[in-house]
Amino acid sequence: MSALIFPVPEPACGGRRRDDTRLNRPECRRGAGSGPAVTWAGAPPGSLHDRPHNRPRILPVFLPFAGCPTRCVFCAQDVQTGQRGGAATVVRALAQAEARLEHEARQMDGTGDIDKTREPDAAPEPGAAHGAPAPGKSPAPLEIAFYGGTFTLLPESERAACLDLAQRWRQRGVVCRVRCSTRPDAVTERGLADLRAAGMDCVELGVQSFDDAALAAASRGYAGSVARAACAMVAGAGLELGVQLMPGMPGVTPEIFRADVSAALLPDTAGTPPLAAFLRFYPCLVLRGTPLAERWRAGGYVPWPLETTVDALADGLLAAWARGVAVVRMGLSPEDGLDDAVLAGPVHPALGQLAKAEALRRHVAAHMARLARPPARFGVPRRLRGLLWGHANGLVGAYAAMGITRAMVHWRDDDNFSLE
Repeated sequence: MSALIFPVPEPACGGRRRDDTRLNRPECRRGAGSGPAVTWAGAPPGSLHDRPHNRPRILPVFLPFAGCPTRCVFCAQDVQTGQRGGAATVVRALAQAEARLEHEARQMDGTGDIDKTREPDAAPEPGAAHGAPAPGKSPAPLEIAFYGGTFTLLPESERAACLDLAQRWRQRGVVCRVRCSTRPDAVTERGLADLRAAGMDCVELGVQSFDDAALAAASRGYAGSVARAACAMVAGAGLELGVQLMPGMPGVTPEIFRADVSAALLPDTAGTPPLAAFLRFYPCLVLRGTPLAERWRAGGYVPWPLETTVDALADGLLAAWARGVAVVRMGLSPEDGLDDAVLAGPVHPALGQLAKAEALRRHVAAHMARLARPPARFGVPRRLRGLLWGHANGLVGAYAAMGITRAMVHWRDDDNFSLE
């Protein structure tokens, strides 16, 4: 009996550049193959990102509220990042990063001691690099990421201090890439050109939505046309573009979120890559101490249920994957104190796994529709073993309704599904 063979749709790497020259430079390949897999933050066990690839480890430098012109209704950066804000935010963050980079330099030179007091799977310390090296292995260079504020609106002296830190450690071979996050209404062609000249490689835009009514409902202060223009400017400046979207933000319906994903993936001309190299989905949560919490208490905001969120995220994943664009995070990082700060909303410790498993199920179902008769065997890539049936086997019943049972499954050693 012939088999219907089709690939897993998820891109194998968490990001793609229109111009990959910086990512492929020798300094970014140093140590390639000598360390463990670099796992993207939020990637569940068994996901396609749970394996070696060419992306460097990320060292986050959190700058909560720094440079932000306003306080967004949903934002609690101190809780979201686990770092305090305040007047000394940038100075404190750079001092912590400097210490971490000194430690990384010693590891690379072989003069530092690997921390053997932590369990191999323990969560990293605040500010630690994602994808720490295995004991006895020389770590690869880092990508330093300035998160949590509006980088392009920092005072010039603070922005220069951040870029100087990255440049100094780049010259020493400890850092090979630099990224920052900012608002769509805080970028200009001249400013982006200056960032690229100063060594910036990637700019993430906190777009949240491209819909005018939703942006107004969330008091974002810019229109969808501004967000679209900002995306084009970042890509046009030769920088890798990341787009952050917020399903469930005030004014955002599931239909609007799906349209937002499509907008982030433009242009859709055949053979033309999307402007966005990768996406992040941050479902809106009601966090203590935010203006949104007051609106929620007054009945003026109703967060999405978890089921609605997973459904929309699964659609968003499939749309992004169809264009070869990875979604590198779904939901907030599990920082200390976050659980206590969440008042309402679709929070779940395995949100990414729920959405990704459902997206894969829909992918399989779409291909099953091409069969003239029910399948007798179902081949699944072995590395999806922990993902196929969903979180806590929650998709066993859904697969059974499709005619697929555990007894039919056999594990493949490639990246393809098969139905026969």
